[in-house]
Amino acid sequence: MSAFDTHNPPSIDLVDECVHCGFCLPTCPTYSLWDEEMDSPRGRIVLMKTGLEEETELSAPMVEHWDRCLGCMACVTACPSGVKYDKLLVDTRAQVERRYPRTLRERLLKRAVFTVFPDHRLLRLLALGLPVGQRLPGLLGALTPRIPVRRAFHRLSARFAARGEKRGSVALLQGCVQRAFFGDVNEATARVLAAEGFEVHAPAKPDCCGSLELHTGEPSARDKAKATIAALERYDTVVTNSAGCGSGMRDYEHLLRDEPGWAERAERFSAKVRDVTEVLAEAAPRAERSPLKLKVAYHDACHLAHAQGVRQPPRELLRSIPGLELIEPAEWEICCGSAGIYNLVKPEPAAELGERKARNLIATGAEVIAAANPGCALQIAAHARRLGHDLEVVHPMELLWSSIDG
Repeated sequence: MSAFDTHNPPSIDLVDECVHCGFCLPTCPTYSLWDEEMDSPRGRIVLMKTGLEEETELSAPMVEHWDRCLGCMACVTACPSGVKYDKLLVDTRAQVERRYPRTLRERLLKRAVFTVFPDHRLLRLLALGLPVGQRLPGLLGALTPRIPVRRAFHRLSARFAARGEKRGSVALLQGCVQRAFFGDVNEATARVLAAEGFEVHAPAKPDCCGSLELHTGEPSARDKAKATIAALERYDTVVTNSAGCGSGMRDYEHLLRDEPGWAERAERFSAKVRDVTEVLAEAAPRAERSPLKLKVAYHDACHLAHAQGVRQPPRELLRSIPGLELIEPAEWEICCGSAGIYNLVKPEPAAELGERKARNLIATGAEVIAAANPGCALQIAAHARRLGHDLEVVHPMELLWSSIDG
């Protein structure tokens, strides 16, 4: 007996790759907040190793330290040994959700979150209450999207024809939160790709890729991963403009590695997933860019920069816009505190990190912040407002389309 069951526990081989060098410590948000060893990546790996030992129990302190992790994967970027902390965390959290008794409050909160956020239809209905939500005090009001209600009901065309000679065809994941609250980002993404010679398909299915559940260990992630594969695997390239979704879909290979009939399909599918900035940066630009005289600070979304290793492509695309001045904020590697549902389940540390990120971005003097993830956009804008700054946070694709569209 051990703290974990035999179904995909964290791998002892991956655990043993950690040499406890400490390079991860300065980049870990929770270690930077609390200076607590067990709230660092190497400390959490020690707890995983303990959990694999015989005669151990899945204790409340173990679970609390794993729960405090944002899953930002900055440690993966910093680690000189190449420790796959991302895979260790996904497997550990799945064990916790199966084996550890959550409190009633925790169960109700997660049920509410995973009922509402993955359902773009329900989100669109809730959008009718956005004007009221924006006036609520506290965290909920601060994080409510500042968008016109009509935008939530915008429908994306199913196909965008390539302009000029066709370079290829791609499927664009519409997503759930992205589709409901950031439809303009999907529209801009499709139009930029089409302007650069790609035929874009934007199928209605899947409704949600399951990344929120995957990154928190919820078992429902498996069914959503399968539905996403079934809906999109016929396309040669699957493009995403949401960092969390891209990271999750690239993790399907690991998530479904033991599923007969799905393991190979998941492996093939994960290899097809590309962030839109990767696709565009690899293609020589065709569409003429008009000047945008703006000072723009680029925010590295953790699930793009760390989990997917995509840092330069978005910067290259922004630098291709005439007149745009790109500014680098301090502490780019530190998470903003959004981290999927982290700012809902751990609001206090998330708020500390959100304010820290907002201060760093405000200090750049930028007129606009570019961020490639909906959760980051909401978190940064909310904490900037709480500091008295109405920062405009947009997706890099919106800036690129503004330039191409003139």
